[in-house]
Amino acid sequence: MEKIIGLKEFREKLPDYERQVAEGISFIVVKKSRPVFRISPVDQQSEDLWEEVIDFTKLHKGGVAIEDLLSRL
Repeated sequence: MEKIIGLKEFREKLPDYERQVAEGISFIVVKKSRPVFRISPVDQQSEDLWEEVIDFTKLHKGGVAIEDLLSRL
């Protein structure tokens, strides 16, 4: 069963909800008593669809500035 939380609470406690989602808990986020979106863990099957193309942190500690990247395209 999904838990229902307010958007403001979700924003204020994002790290807590991130941890709970990683543990398998799903949430429906509401604003003014209306559902806005659902946040739920990614299942293993969905994770297998993602492919790492490049990790910019391997090129430069902290990544690469978007301006530098775009200027080289």
